[in-house]
Amino acid sequence: MKQMRNILTGISLLLGVLLTVLPASAQENGTGSDSRQEDIAATAPEESTVNVKEVVFGHIGDAYEWHITTWGKTHITIPLPVIVYSSQTGWHAFLSSRLEENGGSYEGFSIAPAGSKYEGKLVEHDAAGNEIRPWDISITKVTLALLINSVLLLVIILTVARWYRKHPQGSAAPGGFIGFMEMFIMMVNDDIIKSCVGPNYRKFAPYLLTAFFFIFINNMMGLVPFFPGGANVTGNIAVTMVLALFTFVAVNVFGTKTYWKDIFWPDVPWWLKVPVPMMPFIEFFGIFTKPFALMIRLFANMLAGHMAMLVLTCLIFISASMGPVLNGTLTVASVLFNVFMNALELLVAFIQAYVFTMLSAVFIGLAQEEHKEMKVK
Repeated sequence: MKQMRNILTGISLLLGVLLTVLPASAQENGTGSDSRQEDIAATAPEESTVNVKEVVFGHIGDAYEWHITTWGKTHITIPLPVIVYSSQTGWHAFLSSRLEENGGSYEGFSIAPAGSKYEGKLVEHDAAGNEIRPWDISITKVTLALLINSVLLLVIILTVARWYRKHPQGSAAPGGFIGFMEMFIMMVNDDIIKSCVGPNYRKFAPYLLTAFFFIFINNMMGLVPFFPGGANVTGNIAVTMVLALFTFVAVNVFGTKTYWKDIFWPDVPWWLKVPVPMMPFIEFFGIFTKPFALMIRLFANMLAGHMAMLVLTCLIFISASMGPVLNGTLTVASVLFNVFMNALELLVAFIQAYVFTMLSAVFIGLAQEEHKEMKVK
């Protein structure tokens, strides 16, 4: 023990001497090497630093092209069709690669730069030079991923339906992938839809099953790091807004008389309803807060997961100029945390689909309730 303490003391003294001598020698030689260091700094490539903001928001954001990979200095991308309608020049349709080939502008359209209120979107300029957004129905990265994932979902469901069409009821139970899908579908139908909606669950089961598997497939494909995966579909607020809007319609269009009575004339003390309709206002406001909560919950959870994994990956490149020891340590930590985050995101992909479907089923079930008057003899 004493020998170990002596060794550690010697190492500490040696480090102290080195830390004292090296700065002094560097200061003495600094005057003769300033110009050389300035020349090296001037010729150092600016590309050595990683723009974390560009990497993160480039992945989670939408784009008019799909970047696959970078080979050397060559960016391999898939150009996507741009379809816009201008109030000045009418309809335009071209590939997004035309913008890059023509210096970032084509047929009067260009991508709005950073700092603009239309940043990343296609714009045109009026006579005064102001940016104007045309009516844009382009096939963007998120749109293409949405179409691919929807086709994949259709293939899976139609494959299962085809097996049942060929095998009459009462035949041998399916195995393999068909058996797994049967278990999955029955779990969602029995544990979520049937128990939350109530007696009228068959009426809403097609929508709720579609919503569950649509969200689940898009969540899973978003974790695949190569084409056609990797797009942040459910982390796009426009997609989650449409899903929440469908639930809003299913709840309020098919709501019973009892549901609407409980909103405009709830069963509370009269002084909470007249002369100031406080409770009816709160209940009416709740009609819109429920789908809004569905939209934000799914969007925020999926967006946060993607951002966390990207930031952890960028640590490897940020620490590249900090020396081999720190870079190696952060690289190992980044890889381990990314493995953990990917495993966690697999669980989150299922949980978020489950929670969205369950809350939608609960809201629909509440709108289907009927008051049962008990007869007192």
